[in-house]
Amino acid sequence: MLLEEILLANTFFVHEYRDCLKKLDHQPKKQVAIFTCMDTRLVEFLEPALGIKRGDAKVIKNAGNRIREDCDDVIRSLAAAVYLLGVKEILVIGHLDCGMSRVNQDVLTERMIQYGIPREEIDKIDLVSWIGGFSDTEENIVDAVRKIKQHPLIPKTIPIHGLLFCPDDGKIEVVVNGYEQL
Repeated sequence: MLLEEILLANTFFVHEYRDCLKKLDHQPKKQVAIFTCMDTRLVEFLEPALGIKRGDAKVIKNAGNRIREDCDDVIRSLAAAVYLLGVKEILVIGHLDCGMSRVNQDVLTERMIQYGIPREEIDKIDLVSWIGGFSDTEENIVDAVRKIKQHPLIPKTIPIHGLLFCPDDGKIEVVVNGYEQL
């Protein structure tokens, strides 16, 4: 069982690392918030590629680093990071080969039906839009930067950068330079 594996790994971790772990402050040392995708290829890869260590940044993840009009959880988290945790810059990081850039409505519908979701519930929504699918990764990054910048509760003085990350080699490309947008 996965839960048993996790608990065993945690017992080992706590025992093995207890002497070298130090308590960190809630505020990120580098005063940065990162909004990125939940893709597993980014785990233990994205932060080192950015020079980010434990305690340096606030990291917010969702499927496809997508900000939907009807859901502002990302904005809420970024506002908390700015106003409560001292964040001074925001990085929106999309990545190449994102699974959300090729969501197939028919496949998604079929899988939901296999899990017992009633067809009439599925038909009530535009699944691709609801799940956060998109077709152009760079456009998605620009869109997220724009939505964050335009939100009335995000200060106009915060640089919001848009970056494109390669999950194969760790290379970063600047899509939006937030300093130029101020």
